[in-house]
Amino acid sequence: MAAPEIDVRYVAQLARLQLTEDEVRTFQDQLGQIVDFVASLGRVDVSGVEPTAHTSDVWNVFREDVAKDSFTAAEALANAPRQANGLFSVTKVLE
Repeated sequence: MAAPEIDVRYVAQLARLQLTEDEVRTFQDQLGQIVDFVASLGRVDVSGVEPTAHTSDVWNVFREDVAKDSFTAAEALANAPRQANGLFSVTKVLE
């Protein structure tokens, strides 16, 4: 795709940007260079490259799941600004 095929004014309008004529010309050239570079990536021979989602090995790094003691309900509610019926009471945020 050549640079003139990119409608910089239309893209700027969608982004609610007001560009000067100098900025339009600058961005026209820059976007054209970006599109040309991306097109050049399509010409790279990757026939011997195995598809992968990650560039390095990935494995789970989770800790072992071990049960341990926790707060009682009374301890958890001890510093609550408001509580009702053994539960935290919070301000309603939806109607």
